[in-house]
Amino acid sequence: MRKGASGKLDIRILLSNDDGINAPGLKALEKIAAELSDDVWVVAPETEESGASRKLTLTQPLRLRQVSKHRFAVQGTPTDSVLMGVNHVLKDHRPDLVLSGVNRGSNIADDVTYSGTIAAAMEGTGLGIPSIALSQAYGFDEGSKPVKWSCAEHHGPWLVRKLLEVGWPKDVLININFPDVLPHAVERVEVTLQGKRDQSLANIVERVDARGNPYFWLGFSRVLSNPPEGTDLRAIYDGRISVTPLHLNLTEERARKVLAEHIRGAPPKFD
Repeated sequence: MRKGASGKLDIRILLSNDDGINAPGLKALEKIAAELSDDVWVVAPETEESGASRKLTLTQPLRLRQVSKHRFAVQGTPTDSVLMGVNHVLKDHRPDLVLSGVNRGSNIADDVTYSGTIAAAMEGTGLGIPSIALSQAYGFDEGSKPVKWSCAEHHGPWLVRKLLEVGWPKDVLININFPDVLPHAVERVEVTLQGKRDQSLANIVERVDARGNPYFWLGFSRVLSNPPEGTDLRAIYDGRISVTPLHLNLTEERARKVLAEHIRGAPPKFD
């Protein structure tokens, strides 16, 4: 890992998120990145794109707005933003690292398949760049209380440095979740498995607009479950930092082998 004269890493970092260019979590990520490198760039969605997953904008043009010298906003998704950052804004000198976040709220268990924060890191990984998603959990029963960005800001720099020192496979992204506690209250970092939520907690709220037409809000009840040890859910519930390596290849090998024993060879012939 290359270091400059200042002791910072001699690397170019691209930042993105799904909460938008003006999100407080992006400001937290910029603080984290500033402790790691002097060559930091931001390419993020113009507006919030939470839940966008890995959506690409293919049916309308992308608009790119330069906010300041190293900051750009894209009228598109997190995936669009990373693509634009790597292949357009920084095409002459690609980034060495992609950081996505810091998301307002955890991205654990089934969240990872919905999350635009994870998707931005997925896109970076798919483009051959080491990528890390960072999220800051906040209260399950007190959702309106202030988000403890200081937890991510304090622990993020050394944890990202450590991950870069150790390294990870090229087709894997790293998913970091910080617990809803102040920095000094974090006692452990745990490398975890992706957990499983109770999806029955999803809810649909129906309302009626001023013209008498129905409309709907989708959401999830913020209820604590009792997940097993070793999962990202358990770590966050217990006030630990969760680090989960996620594989881009979604093939389930055990099921593939079983299916291959029964479904193989030529298909039936037509008369």
